Amino acid sequence: MRKSKKKKILAILPISIGGRLTTNSLINGFKQNGCDVTVFDELFDRNPEEVLLKKYDYIAGYDFSPIAFKDEHKLDIPAICYFSDDIRSNTSGPDWEKFLPELEKDYTYAFYWDKQLTDCETFKNIHYLPHFVDFDVYKDSGQQPEFDVMFAGRLDTDFRLSFFEELLLKLPELKIAWYAIDKHYQDARKRAKFPEIIDLAYHGFIDNEEDMAKAINNSKIVFNMNSQGISSLNYRTFQTVACKRLMISDYREELALFDGYMPFYEDFSDLIFKIESYLVDQNAYEKVTENCWRIANQSHNSRDCVRYILSTVAK
Repeated sequence: MRKSKKKKILAILPISIGGRLTTNSLINGFKQNGCDVTVFDELFDRNPEEVLLKKYDYIAGYDFSPIAFKDEHKLDIPAICYFSDDIRSNTSGPDWEKFLPELEKDYTYAFYWDKQLTDCETFKNIHYLPHFVDFDVYKDSGQQPEFDVMFAGRLDTDFRLSFFEELLLKLPELKIAWYAIDKHYQDARKRAKFPEIIDLAYHGFIDNEEDMAKAINNSKIVFNMNSQGISSLNYRTFQTVACKRLMISDYREELALFDGYMPFYEDFSDLIFKIESYLVDQNAYEKVTENCWRIANQSHNSRDCVRYILSTVAK
């Protein structure tokens, strides 16, 4: 039997922190499926000529980054774009309007993390694909968590900032950690009513998968305030459940992906109640984390989700 040829992938690692984390799970999935992957890092690599000496079957990456790289270097390679930002907004890149027509082409494949947004689009090669993570990176380390609660992300609106401040004030006996880039930390403390409690909660920023896995393992509960999409769950959701830590999310339709096991909060009081309840009820905590881990391990792992991508583009 003739052995199939290794697919050669040029992967674009973007500048944005969220994009880098998501793209690393994509890259690892290609490697787990036996692909030969060359990575061009937009943050650190200044000279693309070396990677352009090779021939590739596909160029892949986050949002419009593969299309932008193709456009800049006049490449004729099928593109695989994984979107976890709204395609039709600046969140997916400042040149989204310029690159939008590329999604109409036969050899551009878009995979979109939000079910409702996917259903609204008519591009020929657009496919719904929720987030996935590399379970070799995100896993239970077995450590005793230092923090009771963790939040990672921006406090860029008045609602998000006041929500987080109120949480810190209502749960002074708990150890709560917040991670964000320094720019967002400085912005939040300038706008905060109580900057001193923001200072106590802030523990720096995380720009790589390994450190994010450590931070999640170091917390008992992670809570989410999903900021993009309509029905979708963000990347943090799947990072958390892969580490067997408890995620409490704001309500999203795609909580159904977890068969009713993942708790969600309806409002601030409900979040407080659920945090306090799961911290004292170890049996309930373990039931949620075990079942959510099982579902994510079966359906949201890098190897199988990238295998789906490869089988889709090969049709």
